Amino acid sequence: MDADIYLKQEIDLRHEGRSLRLRVAQDLFSSFQADAGTRLLLRTLSGVEGERVLDLGCGYGPLGLALAAVGSHSDVHMVDRDALAVEYSRQNAVLNGLGGVEAYGSLGYDDVADPGFDLVVCNVPGKAGAPVIEHLLLGAERHVASGGLVAIVVVDALAAAVEGTLNLAPGVEIVLKEEGARHVVFHYRFLSGALDMSDPGWHGLEVYRRGEGSVEVRGHDYLVETAYGLPEFDTMAFTTGLLAATLDGKHEESVSRALVVNPGQGHVPVALLKLFEPDEVVLAGRDLLELRYSRKNLVASGLPKEQISVAHQVGALIDDGRPVDLIAVRFGGGDGPEVLAALIGDAASQVRSGGRVVVSGGSTAISRITKLLGRDKRLRVEGRRRKKGSAVLMMRAP
Repeated sequence: MDADIYLKQEIDLRHEGRSLRLRVAQDLFSSFQADAGTRLLLRTLSGVEGERVLDLGCGYGPLGLALAAVGSHSDVHMVDRDALAVEYSRQNAVLNGLGGVEAYGSLGYDDVADPGFDLVVCNVPGKAGAPVIEHLLLGAERHVASGGLVAIVVVDALAAAVEGTLNLAPGVEIVLKEEGARHVVFHYRFLSGALDMSDPGWHGLEVYRRGEGSVEVRGHDYLVETAYGLPEFDTMAFTTGLLAATLDGKHEESVSRALVVNPGQGHVPVALLKLFEPDEVVLAGRDLLELRYSRKNLVASGLPKEQISVAHQVGALIDDGRPVDLIAVRFGGGDGPEVLAALIGDAASQVRSGGRVVVSGGSTAISRITKLLGRDKRLRVEGRRRKKGSAVLMMRAP
């Protein structure tokens, strides 16, 4: 999907005399301007040396790109769990003519293969949950070079807890603490090998685990494991329930290949698996945490790993040329008309003749979709459910 349909505006950011022009998306953090925490952290990094930099949770790129534009930072890795953030970071690197920059998807540190960074920077998300924040703080030990520096910024409400975590961790030395109006910056170093990072809880999905939820399918409740950092961690949303109920109404149909877009914690993929027993389920979406928790829940529900495909991407189009029998799409509350139109177009272009597309979301979004279908004759509406949101069932015209 063309990332331009998410574009809100371009903003300016200055760092050490260098001016950057940054494209920002409405859906990404701090779309009005580079936030005060980022600007405070950059000020504390003026003059800090180091060739290799890791920007963890890069967003549209203000931290990593500002560092790439000045000083000795010539090898900058920028990672984010959101595919849209990765795309905008790449665009902004090109827009500002910055080489030596690599942007790619990663869930925390999980997909960062390279060790030996001289500098790790992070604007720590305030709502990530205590176990995840601790992981972001201390997990850098596996990736920072001996004598390297970790520099983070947090909202002031978290500062005391963060400082306590760093002080209690063996072999962690805080070398700078600077307070702003609403943020606090910490610079710290690790004594080599001081932390025991062999515990499996430091890696993979375990650190995000929050609890359990369930999805009802034909009178049976099926458990799903839920994660910090995702909605529906204790109760399934009405729009998700509508989507599952709409799928239930078509349970007698044969589905070989199914696609779930924006799969959330995994409620919809698990419901789809129990109803249709497909040979293959494709999970697509921007958020790596959604994709990996949904895959985890599908495997726990009995679908072999080799029958699950994951596409970390913007949009719903799976670029393999193979048709899909059933597509289920969960729309976010902030999706604008152009995004809705593009997602429906992606779905219509790959569902087979006679196949179904089921979408759920707020009533306004679903009403927009039905209007779009008046112009796009590839899909026709078969039914609609409403309860604190809407779901609509469509069939691809023969």
